[in-house]
Amino acid sequence: MKENGKIRLGISIGDFNGIGCEVALKTFEDARMLDFCTPVIFASNKIISQQKSDLDLNMNFNGVRDASQSIDGKINVVNVWKENPKIEFGQATEEGGRFAIKSLRAAVTALKNDKIDILVTAPINKNNIQSEDFKFPGHTDFLAQELNGESLMFMVTDSLRVGLLTDHIAVKDVAQAITPKLIRDKVLTMEKSLKMDFGIRRPKIALLGINPHSGDNGTIGEEDDKILKPTIQEMFNKGTMVYGPYSADSFFGSNSHSNFDAVLAAYHDQGLIPFKTLSFGKGVNYTAGLEKVRTSPDHGTAYEIAGKGQADASSFKEAVFTALQVFKSREDYTTWNKNPLQKQKTKRAS
Repeated sequence: MKENGKIRLGISIGDFNGIGCEVALKTFEDARMLDFCTPVIFASNKIISQQKSDLDLNMNFNGVRDASQSIDGKINVVNVWKENPKIEFGQATEEGGRFAIKSLRAAVTALKNDKIDILVTAPINKNNIQSEDFKFPGHTDFLAQELNGESLMFMVTDSLRVGLLTDHIAVKDVAQAITPKLIRDKVLTMEKSLKMDFGIRRPKIALLGINPHSGDNGTIGEEDDKILKPTIQEMFNKGTMVYGPYSADSFFGSNSHSNFDAVLAAYHDQGLIPFKTLSFGKGVNYTAGLEKVRTSPDHGTAYEIAGKGQADASSFKEAVFTALQVFKSREDYTTWNKNPLQKQKTKRAS
């Protein structure tokens, strides 16, 4: 962040044949958004001009060679490439995947070098991004390699937060992947994020069982009894407020999630199906546990509506606001922890 300037928000455009550019540009077509941050899009002037024209969007942008040249009050576009790739809305092309990764790598490099403060990533296609130079199932795994920390896929809204013990792995591999160490690492990452990123001083975390009915005391699998329960008890005894395992089939339907600050699901669909059912369009995918802040909308490339001007930018806008909130919360957390006097005042007040 520039001295006395706004927070610089980097944007990787994702697959330009999907709705990524559309939702990003629609978000900042509203000039009031420029009061909150300075957007820096990693793409090229030609791509953004073409998307703007194809989607009939009304805005101007400022082309720059480097993110450090970005100007507050304007939509800035860093020219990452000079080529003029062909946009084929609705098609999963090799070219679309290749330039999505070029945008992502440039944005992450700028983030690591403090030329931007936070990053919002538009959706990619997990198939056409694969290459000899990029062999990751998605953003989260790549960011975990590039940015220091223990990553956690954390889906968040104002009233619901769901993290994942395992994310992009086959269901048949879930039980074997879940170990006491993995549980400890993910729970502690979630606990730290809730404190540092969301300002919750004593977070309560619910852990969902692996098997139906959390195994029914070993009748439907032994993993819950032999791995989850003892690890949860061990962590609780050491002061972490983690509870469970809870049967996943009734947990959200009974509104049990409202009793906790966050829920840790055993695997991808166990957590994301209820999350998206309850909050689709307003949810945000946040990569917790890293030294830098990254969010994304809770939807994919949506090829079926790409180029038609029908995409709803609500989730992307929420991703922007969540990234800004987390960035500011981290600043407050750091200040509070560096100031023992402030701690004493807070304790006396409470």
